[in-house]
Amino acid sequence: MERLLSRKTVLEQLGSSGALMGAFCQSDTGPSHVMQIVMQYEDTDFSGFVYHANYLKFAERGRSNFLRLAGVEHSALLEMEPPLAFVVGRMEMDFLAPARIDDQLLVETVFTQFRGARLVAEQSITRVADNQPIWQSHVLAACVDLQGRAKRMPKSMLADLAPYQGGAILPPPN
Repeated sequence: MERLLSRKTVLEQLGSSGALMGAFCQSDTGPSHVMQIVMQYEDTDFSGFVYHANYLKFAERGRSNFLRLAGVEHSALLEMEPPLAFVVGRMEMDFLAPARIDDQLLVETVFTQFRGARLVAEQSITRVADNQPIWQSHVLAACVDLQGRAKRMPKSMLADLAPYQGGAILPPPN
């Protein structure tokens, strides 16, 4: 694994235009993935706040981009024998503050466990301008076959992911 840049350096490199895929960085608890997104009109509801379901989309992008940058692509999983996919089995989330149109948000993703069929992640979304926490979640996902049965992740996949396993960034769920 290449040496990771500090979180501050990565955020400076992403700049205000952001990066579609985000990047890995070194945080206080180990490796994490960060990705910036700017809130668009389509992300808001009639009140002008970001619609609650969109945070799930932003979090999914963060998890998917994390996996892709670590060398695990969803399309490649479907070509395996047997074909595999990831599913979310449990998610606990907290809405901490509203985001609005034109807010630049930072989606941070840390996978704290890769074991057997299980992937455990923590995610946070903060407003870049004031570092205001907006949303956070604890996620339990699994690797499954196309019939929905849990399947151990292939050793090659675990080897790709292992260098990017980090420590907790959120308090434990209630």
